[in-house]
Parts: sequence; structure tokens; C-alpha cells
Amino acid sequence: MLDAALPSGLPGMRALAWRELVRFTRQPSRVIAAVGTPLLLWVFLGSGFAGSFGGVGSYAGHLLPGMVMLTVVFSSVFAAISLIDDRNAGFLQGVLASPLPRWSLVGSKLIGGGTVAVAQGAILIPGAYLLGMSPSFLGLLLSLVAACAAATMVMGLSLALAWRVNSVQGFHGVMNLVLMPMWLLSGAFFPVSGASTWLKAIMLANPLTWATEAMRSAITGEASQFAPTMVLWAVVVLLAALGACVAGLTVGRRPSHE
Repeated sequence: MLDAALPSGLPGMRALAWRELVRFTRQPSRVIAAVGTPLLLWVFLGSGFAGSFGGVGSYAGHLLPGMVMLTVVFSSVFAAISLIDDRNAGFLQGVLASPLPRWSLVGSKLIGGGTVAVAQGAILIPGAYLLGMSPSFLGLLLSLVAACAAATMVMGLSLALAWRVNSVQGFHGVMNLVLMPMWLLSGAFFPVSGASTWLKAIMLANPLTWATEAMRSAITGEASQFAPTMVLWAVVVLLAALGACVAGLTVGRRPSHE
């Protein structure tokens, strides 16, 4: 009877996710920060190091998936900060004290923050046409799937860390220590196949490498250089699920600093 009296977690999750989207519309600086930096990197690196890849279009085309992933990473980190803000404002305590299940809170953060991250990353994807590439409609859909998977991975990890860190400043420090190396070693700048043996092993152990490679394969229509297509996408989906599980198992537990 008690379970029947409790409200369903889905309406609560939908309301909390909508709150995340409304919050984003009131913070236009997040768009500039999340999209502007990758865009500038793409323009300057794509033209400045073009000679290393035999032309502007070639290297800029290689950089594009990595810049999309950087946008997704930035946006996901900004979205995870809302967990700390909600805790400091007392809103999070109210949600945790309510009858809503904990998964509805995690789901709302993943859906709301992930939607914003994918939407911002999608802004750069049409740049492929400017470089002479012709992604198919299926390729564009798959690139969005790769972005969704990356957003779920990064959001899951970010939420888990945000739950353990009690300040925005500390969270930024942890994110710079964890996520920036992940992105730098994701194959964003240079192909995994060209790395030395020890570095290649590290890159293949990096979850973001698989999402970046999946997006590159979707945009270019070419097969992955280090995994069959089915294996590549299976790993990407599995890593996204693991990211969500990490957040689900962490958020709601009593933080060690309390």
C-alpha cells in the first residue's frame, strides 16, 4: 500500500530534467564556453597543422570528432556542477527527502545535461560538409548516438565526482585532472594507430577514445582502424551504460565529507 501511495519516479524525473533545460536557457554563457573553445581550437589547429596531414581539409576533418567530443565534455562538466549548486542551495536535500526514488534524480541529470551536451556538440557536426565530406543521414544519426554515449559516460563520471566533492572549485580541479587527459588521449589530435605501443594501450583503455572513434567512423563512413564496427559500437554502448551505473550507485550515498 505504501509503494502504491508513492508517486511514480518518471513524472518527477521529467520535471527535474525540464528544470535542467530551463536553467540552461538562463545561462547563455555556457554555450559560449562549451562551443567557443572547441571551435577556436578546430579553426587554428586545423589550419596551423594542416601540413602534417597533407592539407587543411584532411587534418581539420580528423580534428572534427575530437572537437565535438570536447564540446560534449565541457557541457557535461557544466551540467554536473548543478548538482553541487543544488546541494549548496538546499534544493538537493529537499529532493532526497521527498518520496521520489534516487534514480529519478540521477536520470534527470543525465537526460537534462546530456540533451544540452549533445545539442551543443551537434552544432559542430555540419562542419564536415564545409570540409568536403558527405556524411549520410545514417552517419549523422550515428554521430549523434556517439555524442549521446559520450555525454552519458562523462555525465555519469562527473555526477559521481560532484557528489563526493563539496565545492565547485574542488570539482573543477578534479575534472581537469581526470577529464582533460581523457580527452587529450582520445585520438582527438592524432590517430591511435600512429601512437607508440605503450601510449596506444593507454588510449585504448580510455573510454572517450571509443566514442571519438565511433563518431569519426560515422562522419567519414570509414571503418574503425582498431576495432570491427559491431565491436566498436558495442563497447561504446557498454561504456555509456557503465557511466550511468556509476552515477546511480554513487549519487544518494552519504558523502565522506559529511
